[in-house]
Amino acid sequence: MSKSRGNAQSQRQLRVGEALRHALAEIFAKQELRDPDLVDVPITVGEVRCTPDLRTARVYVTPLGGAAADDVVAALRRATPYLRGQIGRAVHLKYVPDLLFERDDTFAYAERIDALLRQTGQPAESADSPETEDDGT
Repeated sequence: MSKSRGNAQSQRQLRVGEALRHALAEIFAKQELRDPDLVDVPITVGEVRCTPDLRTARVYVTPLGGAAADDVVAALRRATPYLRGQIGRAVHLKYVPDLLFERDDTFAYAERIDALLRQTGQPAESADSPETEDDGT
């Protein structure tokens, strides 16, 4: 029987995912990728989710500004063998996981929720907390 329920990840999965996220962010910051779709494109690694056996890692990425996200994801898929080699040198694991790159839509989702809250007339930051005034007494 598995210790984790549903989509909940184990501590090991979370630790490995975070180590992979940091390694990928460092690789992207160095700008060593030669693909024309990746040259001078700042890439944000939002999250890395590993399977329970740590053989596959789903990497959620978005280019800064969100422009040409599909082209960037396709270019990262082409660069996967190089990235796996770099990760193998940076993160000490028994197996370097297969990397599955996907577009990270969490920023777009957050903007959509923000826009919906603005349409209803409620400010996003004070929707949950009532304002209190201090009259100094």
